[in-house]
Amino acid sequence: MTRVLVVEDDAQIVRALVINLKARKYEVDAAPDGATALALAAARRPDVVLLDLGLPDMDGTEVIKGLRGWTPVPILVLSARQTSDEKVEALDAGADDYVTKPFGMDELLARLRAAVRRATPTGPVDGTAVVSTERFTVDLAARKVRLQDGRDVRLTPTEWHLLEVLVRNPGRLIGQKQLLQEVWGPSYGTETNYLRVYMAQLRRKLESDPSHPQHFVTEPGMGYRFEQ
Repeated sequence: MTRVLVVEDDAQIVRALVINLKARKYEVDAAPDGATALALAAARRPDVVLLDLGLPDMDGTEVIKGLRGWTPVPILVLSARQTSDEKVEALDAGADDYVTKPFGMDELLARLRAAVRRATPTGPVDGTAVVSTERFTVDLAARKVRLQDGRDVRLTPTEWHLLEVLVRNPGRLIGQKQLLQEVWGPSYGTETNYLRVYMAQLRRKLESDPSHPQHFVTEPGMGYRFEQ
């Protein structure tokens, strides 16, 4: 069973989430604050985290950073904060998705399922299983990335999925809408800030000079292309 950690201090929201998740056969743990959330995550090892940003003891972005220090678990932010800057801040800290309150339960559950799918290893790889550049090597079968100096690169499930879509299509321009739908799901198509944040993260981890990328190329207003 998939284990969900709900981090939320509003008792009514927690109750609604717990009822709906358990009805769909999820195992659920709940934390009312950031410190409890970090302790529960370490003890219970959830498969996905639903996180409110407005916690009583710390900002939710600090919880994201705390989790990202040791786990790639998918993190879905639930928040009443609606500005683009606040969404980008949460994504940049390591969140995988952002759901604005008030939210529909069906939409939230669909996004949760998509996050879990992104974190689940796929079946056998067709075609080339290893893609190499002068800077790094991507092993699609093992879901691993290694720099040419031998160091492993740690990616979150969302970073990996975005990388995988691009490296499976070397030299091909992948449109923004297609990338969003491939990585985040069919209900996405306009959240281009997600792509900007995650492409920046891939470049920081994999490019020799992230400000002048050689491998993850932007076609302004159109999409992205992977060049070997």
